[in-house]
This record gives sequence, C-alpha cells and structure tokens, in this order.
Amino acid sequence: MMSLAEKKVVVVEDEPDAAEMFAEMMRVNGFVVVKSESSRAAISLIASEMPNVVILDVMMPDVSGLEVLKFMRGNQNLAKIPVIVVSAKSLPSDIQTGLDAGASMYLTKPVGFLDLKQAVERVTQIAQS
Repeated sequence: MMSLAEKKVVVVEDEPDAAEMFAEMMRVNGFVVVKSESSRAAISLIASEMPNVVILDVMMPDVSGLEVLKFMRGNQNLAKIPVIVVSAKSLPSDIQTGLDAGASMYLTKPVGFLDLKQAVERVTQIAQS
C-alpha cells in the first residue's frame, strides 16, 4: 500500500486558474502535484514523474489532450496510469471519444471538489487492484 507522501498527480491544463484549482483539490487529498500547461511538455513530464493519476484537459494550445492520452496508452511504461479527462467538451460524442482514446474517467467542467476527489479515488483504486 502506498503512503500518502508517495501519491503523485500530474495536472495537464493550459488555463492557470483551473490548473491551480485542480492542483489545490489534489493537495488537500494528500497528493504531490506537478502541473503542465502544455501537452508536449506533459508527455515527458508524465514519463519522468510516473504519477499515480493524470488529470488531463482535452483542449490544449499545442496538441490535443487526447493525443497525450493516446501516446500514454501506446507506451508500455505509461499505459496503466489512470487518466481523468476534465474538459469543457460535454457532448456525448466528446465523452465517448475521450473514453475510446483510453480515459479512465471523463468529467465535464466545471468540476466540483467532491466529483474530482471521488473520480481520483475510484481510478487509483482500480489501478492498484
């Protein structure tokens, strides 16, 4: 079982206020938080940090968050890391696209503290089993 100090999350979100809000939600839950405002930077960050979970925005300025997700799912070392997509894209087709790309869960913005906390708990429990 992991100690609280070892729980790590990478937040990939280009909007600084949203990134900080998600980061703070995770810190309150005992996570060490690493943030990235770019999809390209996030890929190497995720590979080096090997977080317990990734919170990923879809609409990013450089490369779509879905490309990050596809890269992770295709990489043996990163494929098992749970990814929670958090996006303003809320159409059923958007959600299905995210899940098809390999998202562990798909939450639509705005995301409440409890929803994010429960999603993180759920996907990290599944990943550990």
